[in-house]
Amino acid sequence: MQALKARLPDWVQDWLEVIVPGAQILLILFVAWLLQKLLRRIVRRASVHYQLPDEMLAPINGLIRWIIVASALLLVLERMGVSATVLWTAFTGFATVGAVAFFAAWSVLSNLFCALLIFTVRPFRLGEYIEVLDTADKVGAMGRVVDINLLYTTLEDRTSEHGHAWLQIPNTLMFQRVVRRFQGVPTPPAPPAAPTAPNSPASPADAAQSAPAALPPTTGSGIAATPTPPQP
Repeated sequence: MQALKARLPDWVQDWLEVIVPGAQILLILFVAWLLQKLLRRIVRRASVHYQLPDEMLAPINGLIRWIIVASALLLVLERMGVSATVLWTAFTGFATVGAVAFFAAWSVLSNLFCALLIFTVRPFRLGEYIEVLDTADKVGAMGRVVDINLLYTTLEDRTSEHGHAWLQIPNTLMFQRVVRRFQGVPTPPAPPAAPTAPNSPASPADAAQSAPAALPPTTGSGIAATPTPPQP
């Protein structure tokens, strides 16, 4: 390296302290750009293979981009002469803030992670009929899967009790509950029996019509007595 440096002109040697770090920075940026393009292509092929929705590709590509940008920025700062101790302190500070934010948004991030598992593991598919149960012997939420997004799984509920409705179930519940998959269209549950109305008190006119006719008085021998007409 020293022999090559000695053969260079004097004006080039004066600029070596600027040219070499600049070339290294350009190389770091080019490698970061190339790596980002390569990972995006891999993610796109995986999404086609596993049939991932477009709304899931955006956060994955964003996460890849920010990781590559942060790594390239640290390397560029190091090439510019920033102390490694300062870089490590800044990295640990950002990592601590990120960990706190991660635990604060755990409920949302868990739904995102479960959505990724649903699209890769395939416990059910769009168009299938499923039932989400607390236990296997209790009736749960049943319907046809019409949509799976980053937060919810939407079921089409056609039971007679609720009519035509939508059930939005968080994705985390799909891995915390028993999921029953049906082959074809399941038989709808029987509607509950309508309660009978209590008997209302009868009116005096109805009571008079429903009361049996009074029998004529009888004699001692059991023969009905004939009423005597009134004397003039």
